[in-house]
Amino acid sequence: MALATRFALLHLAFAFALLAPVSASAAGPFADWAAIVVSGDDHAAHTDAHTETFDNARRDVAAELVRKGFSAQNVRQYSVEPEHFPKAGLGKADFDPVYQGLRDLARQAKSGCLVYFTSHGAPQGVVLDGGLMPPEAMDQLVTDACGERPTVVIISACFSGVFLPILDDPDRMILTAARPDRASFGCGESDNYPYFDACVLQSFPKAHDFAALGPMVQACVARREIETGASPPSEPQLLIGAAIRPILPLMVFPPG
Repeated sequence: MALATRFALLHLAFAFALLAPVSASAAGPFADWAAIVVSGDDHAAHTDAHTETFDNARRDVAAELVRKGFSAQNVRQYSVEPEHFPKAGLGKADFDPVYQGLRDLARQAKSGCLVYFTSHGAPQGVVLDGGLMPPEAMDQLVTDACGERPTVVIISACFSGVFLPILDDPDRMILTAARPDRASFGCGESDNYPYFDACVLQSFPKAHDFAALGPMVQACVARREIETGASPPSEPQLLIGAAIRPILPLMVFPPG
């Protein structure tokens, strides 16, 4: 579909949302979005020690999404150790359950998609339960479930900038924790969150919308790395497609 046509359809869909009954619009712009939050590893950086760093981020990012207006029933979480969190109702962080889970969610929540991964990374992709999920598989996941809907993809991992060229699309916003040739920080045994995830959680309450969230997270990570002497800087990457760019500022987060 031509970019101009997709752009017009997205604006038309948003206009209909604004004209919807008050009871529906009161739910907020993200109430009908599908969202998955995936913790892809449970090992600390440079060791085999167990860590819940990524699961902490997964849990708290999912909670923050609900506070920002995502419906709890449309948010699913995945962990490499779901048995350690029996009351959380987590899925297993393997490609097939994640792929099918997002497809199922997108059938019931049809307005947009959010995909959030937090894990270790390599120049070939993001770690998912001991293996590597390459950019092509991430693109397949998003494309098959979400198609041309407005979609936000956030990847918290070393070298995660490698995903940008493959995921680049007019309907997508992509935010990554590092550029393609850089590590990110804060994935040690004693860390509560990776630096990037901590900055996402710190920035969410202050951000007006997803488009504003990206630069705030980038600035937060830069400050944190300077404060801790982490080097070379990870330089989180942000890409906002031409069709989704004018829409995101209209999709305002609730305050707080």
